[in-house]
Amino acid sequence: MNNKKKLQAVFVLMLAIVIVVTGCGGNGGKKDEATKEVENLPAALKEKGDINIKVIRKIGGDDHTAQFLAGAKQEGEALGFNVDTFSANGDTAKFLDAIEQAAGSNADAVILSHGDDPATVDAVKKLRDKGIEVVAFDSLPAVGEVSGVTLTSQKDEALAQYALDQLVKEKGEEAKIVYLWVDGFPPMVRRNNVYQETLTKYAGIKEVGRFGVASDNTAVETQNAVAALLTKHPKGEIDAIFATWDAFAIGATRALVEAGRTEIKIYGIDVSNADLQLMQEDNSPWVATAAVDAKMVGAVNVRIAAKKLAGEETPATFDLDAALITQEDLKKSDKAVNVSTLADIIPGWGTTDAFETDWIKALKEANAK
Repeated sequence: MNNKKKLQAVFVLMLAIVIVVTGCGGNGGKKDEATKEVENLPAALKEKGDINIKVIRKIGGDDHTAQFLAGAKQEGEALGFNVDTFSANGDTAKFLDAIEQAAGSNADAVILSHGDDPATVDAVKKLRDKGIEVVAFDSLPAVGEVSGVTLTSQKDEALAQYALDQLVKEKGEEAKIVYLWVDGFPPMVRRNNVYQETLTKYAGIKEVGRFGVASDNTAVETQNAVAALLTKHPKGEIDAIFATWDAFAIGATRALVEAGRTEIKIYGIDVSNADLQLMQEDNSPWVATAAVDAKMVGAVNVRIAAKKLAGEETPATFDLDAALITQEDLKKSDKAVNVSTLADIIPGWGTTDAFETDWIKALKEANAK
């Protein structure tokens, strides 16, 4: 290499170092200034400096997951925290490995989602032994029994009740239904309890078929399963479908539309932009869904983690309120409705002041400058 090229290489290297150092110093400076501006910031947070949060979700490949992770990241970064998100897409080994890695990292807090196996409990104990704060969403009750952990969930009983009440209201107490549900997940267990209670209350309701699988291809597998059920049950033999997850409802909607069987109506749980688009299509069979804003769920979990890091008291459990969204509600709008604009027709949608303390609000304002 000649001298000219050597000088160029040295210059490029020095420039890269300056950029990296300047970038790191700039970010840290902004956070430090934001912290100084918040007079009522708990001392425990001031002492910690940079806060690192890991968000680890077992299930994935669906809009609910994307919204949950986005909500957690947005809320954390609004507070000036460093937030890393990861979805294991249903792979238990990857999920547990991510928790193991978090235990050996610089994480101050870990937010888990859908920890549904006993090994998760042991993994959470290891996190707590390392002094890492933990908030767990839609996970095993045993996870919440680990000291210092807060277990959060949607009000699954309310979600199921809203959807089933609407089904009975529109299809009657002797409706013939298909049940789309999968066992093994705490929220699904809670939703199934309400379903069983509904069958007991309305003895005339008849389940003519059921299907359920949780994978990274749930919607397609559900579509195929429902299509097969339709060939066995001609018109008049199925009145409605109760879908306990929007991935089920998406697959069922596609199957009904493709088969020209939109006389069968779908009553689901969860909502996303893709779901709302399907519900608003002409002659869509998906007429109602009960839901909690997944983005808000992610945000609330971060707030709880922030309070833990601040040394403030947090509850052992917390449930987020649910709402019913019907096709009729959506038709009230003169333009297409998405998750962001749902609040225009569903009062209170997507907003909550849960755990949003004065210092959390002040920290957000300071970081926004």
